[in-house]
Amino acid sequence: MAQSLELLLIQFLMPDNDARRQAEEQIKRLSKDPAVVPALVHHLRTAKTPNVRQLAAVLLRKKITGHWAKLSPSLKLSVKQALIDSITLEHSPLVRRASANVVSIIAKYAVPFGEWPELLPFLFQCSQSSQEDHREVALILFSSLTETIGPIFQSHLADLQPILLKCLQDETSTRVRVAALKAVGSFMEFINDGANVVKLFRDFIPSVLNVSRQCLANGEEDVASIAFEIFDEVIESPAPLLGDSVRSIVQFSLEVCSSNNLDLNIRHQAIQIISWLANFKASFLKKHKLVVPILQVMCPLLTETADGDDDSDLAADRAAAEVIDTMAINIPKQVFPPIFEFASLNFCHSNPKFREASVTSLGVVSEGCFEMLKEKLEHVLHIVLGALKDQEQMVRGAASFALGQFAEHLQPEILSHYENVLPCILNALEDPSDEVKEKSYYALAAFCEDMGEEILPYLDPLMGRLVISLQNSPRNLQETCMSAIGSVASAAEEAFIPYAEKVLELMKNFMVLTNDEDLRARARATELVGIVAMAVGRTRMEPILPPFIEAALAGFALDFSELREYTHGFFSNMAEILDDAFTQYLHRVVPLVFTSCNLDDGSAVDIDDSDSVDNGFGGVSSDEENDEPRVRSISVRTGVLDEKAAATQAIGLFALHTKGSYAPYMEESLKILVRHAGYFHEDVRLQAIIALKHILIAIRSIPMGHNGVSEKQREVLATVMKIYINTMTEDDDKEVVAQACMGMADIMKECGYMVIESYIPRIAEATLTLLREESSCQQVESDCDADDGDVDHDEVLMDAVSDLLPAFAKTMGSHFEPVFAKLFDPLMKFAKVPHPSQDRTMAVACLAEVAQEMGAPISAYVDRVMPLILKELGSSEATNRRNAAFCVGEFCKNGGAATLKYYGDILRTLYPLFSDSESDDAVRDNAAGAVARMIMVQPQSIPLNQVLPVLLKALPLKEDFEESMTVYSCICHLVLSSNSLILPLVPEVVNISAQVIASPAESEEVKNRIGMAISHLISVYGNQMQPVMAALAPAHANALAAYLSKR
Repeated sequence: MAQSLELLLIQFLMPDNDARRQAEEQIKRLSKDPAVVPALVHHLRTAKTPNVRQLAAVLLRKKITGHWAKLSPSLKLSVKQALIDSITLEHSPLVRRASANVVSIIAKYAVPFGEWPELLPFLFQCSQSSQEDHREVALILFSSLTETIGPIFQSHLADLQPILLKCLQDETSTRVRVAALKAVGSFMEFINDGANVVKLFRDFIPSVLNVSRQCLANGEEDVASIAFEIFDEVIESPAPLLGDSVRSIVQFSLEVCSSNNLDLNIRHQAIQIISWLANFKASFLKKHKLVVPILQVMCPLLTETADGDDDSDLAADRAAAEVIDTMAINIPKQVFPPIFEFASLNFCHSNPKFREASVTSLGVVSEGCFEMLKEKLEHVLHIVLGALKDQEQMVRGAASFALGQFAEHLQPEILSHYENVLPCILNALEDPSDEVKEKSYYALAAFCEDMGEEILPYLDPLMGRLVISLQNSPRNLQETCMSAIGSVASAAEEAFIPYAEKVLELMKNFMVLTNDEDLRARARATELVGIVAMAVGRTRMEPILPPFIEAALAGFALDFSELREYTHGFFSNMAEILDDAFTQYLHRVVPLVFTSCNLDDGSAVDIDDSDSVDNGFGGVSSDEENDEPRVRSISVRTGVLDEKAAATQAIGLFALHTKGSYAPYMEESLKILVRHAGYFHEDVRLQAIIALKHILIAIRSIPMGHNGVSEKQREVLATVMKIYINTMTEDDDKEVVAQACMGMADIMKECGYMVIESYIPRIAEATLTLLREESSCQQVESDCDADDGDVDHDEVLMDAVSDLLPAFAKTMGSHFEPVFAKLFDPLMKFAKVPHPSQDRTMAVACLAEVAQEMGAPISAYVDRVMPLILKELGSSEATNRRNAAFCVGEFCKNGGAATLKYYGDILRTLYPLFSDSESDDAVRDNAAGAVARMIMVQPQSIPLNQVLPVLLKALPLKEDFEESMTVYSCICHLVLSSNSLILPLVPEVVNISAQVIASPAESEEVKNRIGMAISHLISVYGNQMQPVMAALAPAHANALAAYLSKR
């Protein structure tokens, strides 16, 4: 075989394609015989030309796996020795590397079984050889072996580290330093978190940086990029590898990303390292004071404009914006001051790129730094609205982007500036630049989304321009224009009715488009019809919906994921509008939803076969089943994720609104939701968690008389509870966990104690884990001490967690006390330094609602809670004062005698909340509620002669009408019981009562209670009431008279 094989190897390397093809077929036939192994080894060592020797090694690597077990021990020994000889004696670098790859494959099968004990000692010896070639190939082989016997190296890391370190510092050979750099990268995945191993690895960092700098200086950017791959692994490693080396890594990354002479790819890699640090190790950037140095580089990078030929995804300005955004989300307090300074200094810069960068930076940080931006809102709006009028298009475009970000993230405070903002957006819609127009539509959509009646004066000019734009603009502008119309419709609600007919008529044209380039516009149109329908209501929409529904259904035949996503959203809206009348469409839409939910995720695997690609031997086939390519990367089509999330949401809403009619689809829906609750992407998990609650509500609505319903209800409840409890402690996404907590609270209140009794211990344990901040989503980096005194957690998450305690209390009543006893101290931790004011008021609000629902057992906690409440009543934050006032009232109402000793302090602390210095009406309303509760439970302990005039002066309530029943019931009780201290104040009582009767914000129940009190006064005092009634304002007098006449 050896002689014929040699001729075939030479023939394979000929330029003649026919000759090559014939040689390959013959080689493939011969390769089925184990004798091919010694033949290939022979040519690897003896062929005259390096190309033939290299080809022999490549073929050997591909065929050895299938034949190794069939070889005799003596032949195995000779193969191993020949490969060692090739590595040490071969002159061609390519042949040495190809031989090293064969060694790596054989090692996989030989080393774990002790069949090649000489290999590792040989490599250690070779790596310390005086010959450069030997050192280099040993390092190459170390790298290759990590792919086949990597775990075995873990026990040798202590011996290997000084060798690699020495090679990284090899001053005589660039090739050795580069090979050592690659070897370090290969060993990254086998680094564990043992203290000794961590220290060994940290020692590599300075040398890795030095080698990378040398490579950059020599123009070897592809090699230097390995350093960034290593740093990427360091950042993502569960082992605490970073340590103090974060400073030098950041410094090197900043040097690279700010070097204009370097290739975009490596600059982008450097910026990406900063982004990973900001995302996964933000506390390191704080601890090592790296935030300002990073921003001093990132902000100027925003002024870089990519050339037309450059890849925009790699552009420095875009990548820098992503870094700033990530930093703002993770460490907002540290990021905002330097960004605000940069924007303030450059918004009037003579260079338009700096003016653009200044407003871009404000827009980019608006999501993360929303609290600080709200405090500076007037100033930053001055910058952005001024930039919207800039003579340069790039600046106006950046300003419209920033304004859209403000509108999205600075709610509701930005709405108070609508009189300045909306006219500017209206002008920007007329901008000569399509880019500015497009971003202005986005800004308008984001701004209007949360508006209410404030939009009404602008409705006509807005819709006039938007409808014209919709008819005359290019497709991309039509799409953003439709989004803007949707937001306007949502804000205007029924006031949108005059414009609905024209908009819906235009949408018919979009909803029949079938060309690929038009399908995104069709998707937006489908979405808009659903939004308009929600705004104008069922009565007007139901008769005209059928053609739109048919057009939406027809869109599923066009195989466009985004259209399916928006159509699922459309049918979700239809279910909400039509409610049980949507049942007629279930048989058509539910299968479509199931299809989307069951779509393949579209994972794409990139296979690396370095021999066939790098060495030009792509034609050499491999017929061995267990030839093992290496997976380099996995990517996922995100469009499918969005579609799945929308379809998952639709399942829940279909069930919620059609209830019992959804029963035929319940079982399959539940299977999908259970699967999606454990899905890899948080957007899908979030919708599954929401939908599970809807499914539970739907199945509980089916009458118990149906066969098997009771058992099915228990099964579904058990499934939902298991998933929710597991999600609360094990899911790593805070938004998903928050949604599970909110869903759990709703289920507890809806189902009641008897239904969920058996789950209470597990729910309580999960709640305790969250309050202690020990759940998976609350874990921070393991290798950084949070020693800066900052408390960093998700406010939305902790608000949702704190809502669980009142849900327990409402469900269990006084029986909640033993559970509350375990949760109390972890809750109170949030009221202590260094927790911010938001945490304190969260804890206080939670305590108030627990007291309200649990009742008398709260008395045991009065002494521990009252100092906090009294302190919070004097807070500089209105929300804190409001919650504290509500809390003190509930504690006095339910705390019994334990609260009496605090009454004097409480009244003194509440008094300033009734004065003119209190600017917040809701605070005053809650203070009135607190005093009313105190009067109702302990009237003898209240100096009514002093308190009643102050209380009545604060009435009627102006904002928090949830306090109305409490406050007015107290006043009415005093009147109906003919309390001597209320009688002199009857004129004020009647005046307040008339205003309450006239108010559309007050409930009939409250008005009825007041009507009884006024009727009582008239019946008792008769003519004496006439002057009091005559003194009322005409509108109030008429409202009161009309109400009393109906009694």
